[in-house]
Amino acid sequence: MLPDYSCLAWTVIIFSTYLTGVSKGGFAGGFGTLSVPLMALAIGPIEAAGLLLPLLLVMDAFTVKAWWGHHDVAEVRRLVPGMAIGVVIGTLAIGSLDEDGVRLLLGLMSLVFALYMLVRPAVSRPISSNWALPSGIGCGFTSFLAHAGSPPLNLYLIPRHLSKESFIATIAIAFAVVNLMKLGPYLWLGEINLTSAWASLVLVPVAWFGVKSGIWLQHRVSEWLFYRLVVLAMAIVGVQLVVQALG
Repeated sequence: MLPDYSCLAWTVIIFSTYLTGVSKGGFAGGFGTLSVPLMALAIGPIEAAGLLLPLLLVMDAFTVKAWWGHHDVAEVRRLVPGMAIGVVIGTLAIGSLDEDGVRLLLGLMSLVFALYMLVRPAVSRPISSNWALPSGIGCGFTSFLAHAGSPPLNLYLIPRHLSKESFIATIAIAFAVVNLMKLGPYLWLGEINLTSAWASLVLVPVAWFGVKSGIWLQHRVSEWLFYRLVVLAMAIVGVQLVVQALG
């Protein structure tokens, strides 16, 4: 049975799913960070994360197939141990947060992400591969809470100066790995249940269309403009979530 969401909530969920697919397909996953905070304006943040994970796994299958062979295997291997640690920390921490606590954390993460996107050129100097572990931990933790693993991952990978194709492909593989890691804990914690699974199943075509759109759009849409629109949206949503949590 499908969740009894309002028309507005379904509209937000469909748009968020499509945006995540576009992001995964052609823009290295970064804009998908907006999805859970945006959904959290319409439904509970924990509920939103549970609904989105099965869709992320479907999107991962499409994106891994599209970008396989272009990824940097060594970088993925460096990131995996940290991501596993981050997922464990997230699993242990989630039980101590109520929905307003998660909303507040999501809002603050959204504002930090928007700030990060603004200062990103200033943090693009080359860095050591030793930073893969803390980056992986940050990615695993924020990804577990809100599928928002892109900022810590980008903070590490952007200064590594991979080619555009290798950068997109490496992030696609890394996200596929961390999302698989999250599946067991999400089922154990009850974040994925029969009702949310039905909603996820209904949204699979939207996810597929989003990924295909992202692959097609990445050569045709100004990445500069897309980045700035997402920064603006993240800032607005972040403020709104913080107000909801503290109100």
